[in-house]
Amino acid sequence: MKTNIFHIGNCVDIMGAMDDDCIDMVVTSPPYDDLRNYEGFSFDSKAVIESLYKVLKPGGVVVWVVGDATVDGSETGTSFRQALQFLDAGFSLHDTMIYEKNTSSFPAQREGFRYTQIFEYMFVFSKGKPKTGNLICDKDNKWKGWTNWGKNTHRDKNGKLVETKDIKPVPDKSPRNNIWRYVVGANYGTKDKKAYKHPATFPEELARDHILTWSNKEDIVLDPFVGSGTTAKMAYLSERKFIGIDISEEYINKIAKPRLQKIADMWLGEIEK
Repeated sequence: MKTNIFHIGNCVDIMGAMDDDCIDMVVTSPPYDDLRNYEGFSFDSKAVIESLYKVLKPGGVVVWVVGDATVDGSETGTSFRQALQFLDAGFSLHDTMIYEKNTSSFPAQREGFRYTQIFEYMFVFSKGKPKTGNLICDKDNKWKGWTNWGKNTHRDKNGKLVETKDIKPVPDKSPRNNIWRYVVGANYGTKDKKAYKHPATFPEELARDHILTWSNKEDIVLDPFVGSGTTAKMAYLSERKFIGIDISEEYINKIAKPRLQKIADMWLGEIEK
């Protein structure tokens, strides 16, 4: 199967032509609730999710970054409906993570009825038990370097109370929590200005951190709504292989492919339709 390649077309059709169990992980943010203009394109979430289950390897992970629009004062709940579609397709909901932004385009008003919305869901679905978990350890430990106070004891198999060996010192860092905060904006989240020709990008660090967590070097990372190419770019920089799909020829040819060619001395091949 060709990798480090972009496909233009309906992702359901393209995944339908791919081998079963060939993708190690997926990172994507689908168009949802008409929050942005995606060149007039829409998608069938149920068909996409079933196709993802087909191509994902056992133990593979899908990171699905999604939120909800507010219509007539109420959130749509689209994110939860899609999560249930994943469960119906056979996926396990491995974790419900939060992507917290440092700012919002629509801050709350004192006379309003809603608090400022600054997060999206990052649902982590797995096909069976995840085969890879490289947790990022960047949370400072308050008690780093300390060991146990006094002596610890435990009972042996005969019920006798015996002294245990000293506990290892507390490490400097521990795994982070499942709420990830990123600074967004043209000078922060994605420094490549070309990406902002796409109406909705997520931070490069978000894609990178998930790729590093749920895959290993040389694994294949798929984004069925590759848009500006952020997932492909960060997969390549993380020494993974990528496959990007988008129905918009403009996004692929004018944003995603040029971004990759800018950072890589590589031939991306012809765009496949």
